Order: sequence, then structure tokens, then C-alpha cells
Amino acid sequence: MIPSFQELMKPFLEYLKDEKVHTIGEAEEYLAKHFDVADEERHQLLPSGKQAIFRNRVGWARTYLYKAGLLNVPQRASIVITQRGLEVLKENPEKIDIKYLMKFPEFVEFHKSHNAEEKIERKESPEGDISPDEIIAQKIEEINNILKSELLEKILKSSPQFFERLVLDLVVKMGYGGSFEDVSQLLGKGGDEGVDGLIKEDVLGLDNVYLQAKRWGKGIVGRPEIQGFVGALHGKGAKKGIFITTSTFSKEAIEYAEDLKDMNVVLIDKDKLLNYMLKYHIGVEVKDTIEIKKIDEDYFEEF
Repeated sequence: MIPSFQELMKPFLEYLKDEKVHTIGEAEEYLAKHFDVADEERHQLLPSGKQAIFRNRVGWARTYLYKAGLLNVPQRASIVITQRGLEVLKENPEKIDIKYLMKFPEFVEFHKSHNAEEKIERKESPEGDISPDEIIAQKIEEINNILKSELLEKILKSSPQFFERLVLDLVVKMGYGGSFEDVSQLLGKGGDEGVDGLIKEDVLGLDNVYLQAKRWGKGIVGRPEIQGFVGALHGKGAKKGIFITTSTFSKEAIEYAEDLKDMNVVLIDKDKLLNYMLKYHIGVEVKDTIEIKKIDEDYFEEF
């Protein structure tokens, strides 16, 4: 029987106790032997047919341990235990699962984004049965939230120039400015007079839209920043602007933007940014496509 990804967590961490850097493949081999997973079981595939169930579960165990700060990923496909992970092994809990990981603030914050505690309660409670369609939707949401967390991490590690290019890619994919070549020379000026860039509202260039991009890892964008942006727009005689940040906006900043009478300023915080990146395929690619079928009622109509 293939163990669940939660059952894999403690043995996974124990495998790393030598404090050496290992590959995810090495961990998979160890866990397969530890749980006596037969070759036939190791080759069982997910419904998509593109990945083995066991490998998929090993990957999820690694992700959850990483989000709790118990292991680190120094480079692609490699893993190493952290000091926190060593302390957990010394504590020697009976098991390491999602409920146990909730003791770590980073994991709690990670799970809050998609109401994980509530989902766990529903799954473990007999009264909490939900339909297969809901399960699928929840799992897609869970996968996407993990993906968004990793996207944000990569953005914050990138250079300011890369973030400007990302913003440019996004607005072009959203239909502004025509092609990348049409607007690529309009960014990268380093905050010219209070703005970071200029795009055309449509392919015909009927109106200008100014951009402000803040790649902040900490802090909240407040009203003063939005006022400064609005002042820059006034200085250029502009009526439209987009303020994009990897952070969040304060309540006062949001209310100020909403109350503007003579111009339209759209605020895009990190959640909206990451959602747009997924929607318009910026920095992500399709891994699997799952078809959900229903009865074709017309087919069964008899004439």
C-alpha cells in the first residue's frame, strides 16, 4: 500500500538527519525501501497518467516540510535539513502531519491563504463529506496557492529589472499596448518623474496608462505612496494609472484610490498580481490537463 504524503513526512525528515544535501530522488528511494513499497506500486500513475502516485506524494511531503521550515531547498531537486528540523527530530513527535506543522508560524500563514484548517476538519469529520467536484476544486485551489507562494518567492529574489519585465509581460498579455516590442522601450527608466513606465491602453494607442511597480518583500504600501503616484499623474496630465506591488495596500490607500474623482487608479496587490500571472500564464506552464465529463443528454434523446 502506498503511504499518504503525511505518513511520509517523519521518515522523510529522519532521512535528512545526517545534515548532508540530498536529492529528491535519493529521498524517494529511501522512503520506498522504508515503507516496503513494491515496484508495481511505485509505477502506479495518477489519473493524468503523467506522474507516479508515490513520487507525487514524496513531492508533497517535501513541500509541506519546506513550508514549515524543517528542510531547505538549496538548489533545484536538492534538499537539506534545517536547524528547526533537527530540533523536531530531537523532540521525536509520534508523527509529523499537517496538524503538527500548524505549530510553526510560517506554515500557519501559508495555510491561512486557502483556509486549510477548515478543509482538514471537513475531511476528518464524517459530517464534512463533500462532493467529488468540490474536492477537485479545493485541490486545484491548494495547488495554485502553493504555486503562487513559490512564484512570489522567486519574484522577490529577482532583480528590479526582471520585475519590470514581468510587469511588462503581464500588461501585454492582458491586452494593453499591442505587442511586447511596441511597449518594451517604455519601461526601465528607473522611476521617471514618479512613474516607472508608460503603456498604451489599447493596440491603437488611444490613451496612455502610467505604471508604478513596487517590488517590496516587507511593509505595506500606504496612502502617501498612492498620493505621490497620483501627483505624478497630474503632472503628466494623465487620467489613468496602475500601481502594482508584491506587497499589500493599506485600507487608507485603497479608500483614497477609490475616492478619486478625476482619474482612475487601479491597485494590484500581490494576491491580484499572482492570480493574474496564473491566469495569463506568466512564469508558469501547464503541467497537466484534466477533463471532467458529464452526461450528454442530447445523445440519449430518441426521435
